Amino acid sequence: MKVLERVSQFVGNTFAIWVLLFAFLAFFSPSMFTQIAPHIPLLLGIIMFGMGLTLSGNDFKEVFKRPKDVAIGVFGQFLIMPLLAFLLAKGLQLPPEIAVGVILVGCCPGGTSSNVMTFLAKGDVALSVTITSITTILAPLVTPALILLLASEWIPVDPAGLFLSIIKIVLIPIFLGVVVKKLFNKPAQASVKVLPLVSIVSIIAIVTAVVSVSQQAIAKTGLIIFAVVVLHNCLGYLLGYMLGKLFKMDLSKKKAVAIEVGMQNSGLGAAIATAHFSPLAAVPSAIFSVWHNISGPILATIFRRMSDNKSVPENKELMEYL
Repeated sequence: MKVLERVSQFVGNTFAIWVLLFAFLAFFSPSMFTQIAPHIPLLLGIIMFGMGLTLSGNDFKEVFKRPKDVAIGVFGQFLIMPLLAFLLAKGLQLPPEIAVGVILVGCCPGGTSSNVMTFLAKGDVALSVTITSITTILAPLVTPALILLLASEWIPVDPAGLFLSIIKIVLIPIFLGVVVKKLFNKPAQASVKVLPLVSIVSIIAIVTAVVSVSQQAIAKTGLIIFAVVVLHNCLGYLLGYMLGKLFKMDLSKKKAVAIEVGMQNSGLGAAIATAHFSPLAAVPSAIFSVWHNISGPILATIFRRMSDNKSVPENKELMEYL
């Protein structure tokens, strides 16, 4: 177990490198990875199961302690990124499948990577964890509704199908993780230390699957998609920070909201796109997975150097996980 913990920590610290390496391998040798594509929902389910193992009642106490802060983060997550995606798709006149893929990423909830980045940025980790948890729980209802509202002019949308998919690949695995943690607390706590390795391997597999099955399309449109994803992500960070500033949040909260808004559960986007739209629609999610693991640490480093000299409440279980 100790060896696995060290490997997990090393791979976690070099995550962006591994994602880039395997994305390039999948692009230049797609036949090695195409067989992974049918298993994308299962891989995301494994990640969500791991999230369930780390959740506790404490993660939701912040809703009652400071509902305004949580509401700002959730509101920002489900307003800023979807609207940015729609405006980018319209303004740049993106092809339909790419436009839908960008909007799909924008409509997804926050991912657990945002909690790690908030910790590294010396932001409000407890707030970050709560926003991620709440947006993930709301995703089966909010994400299909947003996709229907914003993407239906490009492609037919089945909100009921999207709802069932998110229930199956997000909420059920999280629920099972919570149950397993409740019934087998000590083994579950021990396994948490190697969860980053499991999650990283799963995310890399999802990225390689999407890149491999969309290799020809990426060769034609990859630069456009990359530029849109970078712009989407960076504007999300900026507007998330400005949202916190608008509501006069302290610096640690502004950091948390900025990172929560800018970083998405792109694995969910890839799974939904593959199941309901097309492999090409999953490409923005795959590129987002690569990019936000580069931009996140950069932003965390910048934020870490900013200080307002206030203590920040932290989630103990997440600290152990990190």
